[in-house]
Order: sequence, then structure tokens, then C-alpha cells
Amino acid sequence: MRPLTKSPWPALWALIVGFFMILVDTTIVSVANPAIKASLDPDSTDLDSVIWVTSAYLLAYAVPLLITGRLGDRFGPKRIYLIGLAIFTAASLACGFSATLEALILWRAVQGLGAALMSPQTMAVITRTFPIETRGTAMGFWGAVSGVAMLVGPLAGGLLVDGLGWEWIFFVNIPVGIIAFVLAVLLVPSLPTHPHRFDLVGVFLSAAGLFFVVFALQEAEAYDWGEIWGPVTVWMLLVAGVVILAGFVWQQSRTRSEPLVPLKLFRIRTFALATTAIAAVGLTTTALGLPIMFYLQLARDLTPTQSALMTVPMALAVGIVSPFVGRLIARIDVRWVLVPGISLVALSLGGYALLMVSAAPVLWFLVPSLTLGLGSAGMWGPLTTTTTRELPPREAGAGSGVYNAMRTVGSVIGSAAIAALIQARIEANFAGASVDANAATAGPVPEPLREAFGVAMAQSMILPMVVAALAVVVVAFLPPRRPRS
Repeated sequence: MRPLTKSPWPALWALIVGFFMILVDTTIVSVANPAIKASLDPDSTDLDSVIWVTSAYLLAYAVPLLITGRLGDRFGPKRIYLIGLAIFTAASLACGFSATLEALILWRAVQGLGAALMSPQTMAVITRTFPIETRGTAMGFWGAVSGVAMLVGPLAGGLLVDGLGWEWIFFVNIPVGIIAFVLAVLLVPSLPTHPHRFDLVGVFLSAAGLFFVVFALQEAEAYDWGEIWGPVTVWMLLVAGVVILAGFVWQQSRTRSEPLVPLKLFRIRTFALATTAIAAVGLTTTALGLPIMFYLQLARDLTPTQSALMTVPMALAVGIVSPFVGRLIARIDVRWVLVPGISLVALSLGGYALLMVSAAPVLWFLVPSLTLGLGSAGMWGPLTTTTTRELPPREAGAGSGVYNAMRTVGSVIGSAAIAALIQARIEANFAGASVDANAATAGPVPEPLREAFGVAMAQSMILPMVVAALAVVVVAFLPPRRPRS
């Protein structure tokens, strides 16, 4: 069906509805993790089982991104977006009806596949329909949507979990998905397609390598970094994953016809540095949520709704500031926005860590929430615009796929790494305690152990803080861009 208008803005808004749903779903689940664990995994005393609800989604999201961008180029971004949206919405219904943790993890993986089909198409449509003069503004609004999702997701998650149960964080996607589907059919244009071949060997290698790395990181503490089954150990899986991923890169360099990851794109310094930075940002933003939510709910006795309210300043700051940042980066060197923006994110995480080891009133957590939002506004939109600004139209889908894949690979590694780190720090800080350390994540932390629990969560925040600092170094080396009047 032909769109009702030739302006690119209605198409962007239609696609953003579905993109908004993906972001909300991620933030909703982070708030609901304690409730999901209590409902579907009450007998387990470690975190890795419930973290698979997030990791399965991110893993299934990350791997196909390398090919779903090309699917949009080959069959049209509108068509692939609609297929992904239908899969995502149907899987949301199945998630809500899941009676076991295993079933929920399975359907979350299907959700991730739907999200992988949808996500690159949004960026590809922006790149191919907006002229360079207004693309920064469009990306600014794209970043603002991320901020609104940060607000709506935790708040909706808290209200739904407290009022109706964790199942409703998935059921709420059904009406949103239907509306998004109708809007996309009516408003998104059918763009010209480009013939592509698909590197199935590359898909297999990237999937296997990522799975081994993520599984090893996430299950490391459960198996004490030792034997998993037979002679296979955690370290063997981790090394195997790294070797397979190295083999994947080599295979891509040898593939002359339509490689899954066009390595020639990394010859563009801007693209190479920006995609490296977005991987670090993806790890940072995924890793920071878990220790904050567990600390507020288990050590400060906040309900899911109350803990979600602590993120309101962050979400408002992103939603309000992002459009202004979008217009600003069209006129100045983007490094003047990215370096202070990501630096502010790193400093905010340090603020969270300091509050977790102090007896400060809980309302003080609103301060780093606000600064985190201000920093995020100077991070998401500018990175997206920088990554895609030099891509030729034929490579828009592939470049968007690589960008989103790098972001999501960072996220899935962050999810696995933070779970392992939290478990390790809890065990280290609870050494010698009369209460089982692992029980700290099963419900409210006993009063004598709350100080040690806060220290463990604060130490866990060091991981996203250091990675954010590394992202600052990376973006500082972006090539300068002549300001546009």
C-alpha cells in the first residue's frame, strides 16, 4: 500500500511507535526482574536464571541484526518491519501466558528475533528519506523517544507489577503492536530495494561465538568458573567463543560477495569509532540498571513503582533535551556534545555508587538520575547520526544492522557480565555472614547485611562506569566535521 503522505516525518512517527515498544519492553523487564524471580524461580538462590530472561532476548536480538539490515535492503524496510512487528507482538502474548521460567525465556528469545527484524529498518528509513540537513533533527527526536521510553517503561512496569502482576508487562504490548502495525501500513513508504546475497556461514559463526561467550560469562559464578559438564569448563567455553568470533572476522574478510559485516565500512574512521563507542554504551546502559533496581527494592524496601519513580528525572531530561541536541549537532562538531555527554554518564554512575555505600536519604538518588539523563541526551542521538552520516544508500541497511548489532552485542555482554559480577561481589562481601549470601537476591535483605549488600552493588557499578570512560576516549578521536550553517 502506498503511504498517505510523501513527507518523511509521518513515516518516522509511525516507525517510532514500534521502536518505542521495543525500548519500553526492555526497561519494563528490568523493573520486574525481582517479581519474575519470586513468581517463577522462587527456589533458586542465584541470579543467572532470571537474568536469562533479559539475556535470551538480547542474544536473539543481537545475532540476526547482522542480516536483518540486509533483509530490509533486499525486500524493503517496510515489509521486514511489519513482519518483525507481528512476531514481536505475538511473542509478547506468549510471554504473558508463560507458566515456567523456561517458557518465558524461550518466548523472550522469539521477541528478540522480532525486535531484530524491526530495529534496523527504522534507522535505514531515516537515512534514506531525510536529507542530511534535517537528519540530525530526526535523530534527535529518535533520541527523545528513548528518553520517553525510559520514563514510561519503569513507571508502567512498576504500576503493572504492583497492580496486576508481572504478566501484564507483556500483555500491554498487544494493543500498542496493533496500532503500530496499522500506522506503518498507512504511513511508511515502500522504498526501492537492492539485491543481496546472505552469508549463512557468517550467521552461524557469529551466533555460536556470541552464545559461548555470553553463556560462559553468565554461568561462571554458578559453576565457580570451573567444570560445567564432563571435561568442559567455563574457561574453555569462553576461549572457544572468542576463537569462533575471531574466525568469524577472518571469514568475513575472505568473503568477496556480500559479507555479513562489510569490513570495508570500518575503513571509514567515523563509522569504526562510532560503532565501537555504541558497543561500549550498550554495555554501560544495560549493566547499570540491575544493581540500581536490586539495591532500591531489596536494600531500601522500595516497591517496583517507587523504584521506577527514581528514574523520572533521567527520562524527563532525555526527552526534553534530546531534540535540542539534535538541532545542535547539525551546527557544531559532534565531539563537543559526545565527550561531555558520555563523561556525565560515567560521573553519574560514580554518584550512584557513592550513595549505595552511604546512609543518604533515598531521594538523593534523584540527583544522579537527572545527570544520567542529561548525559544520555548527549549520547544516543549524536552517536546514531555520526555513525550513519557517511553511509551510501546501498549500504544503509547493512550499516544500520552493524550499528544495532554492535549496540546489542554490548548489551548482551553487559547483561551477562553484570550478573556474574553482582554474584561475585555479594559472595565476597557476605563472607563469614550467618545468612546465605545468595539469599540476598531472593527477597528483602536482612538488616544486618544491608550495608554489605550496598557495598556489593556499588562495586558492581564500577564495570559500567569504566566502560563509559573508555567510550569517552573513543569518541574523542572522532574526525572533526565542518560545522553546517
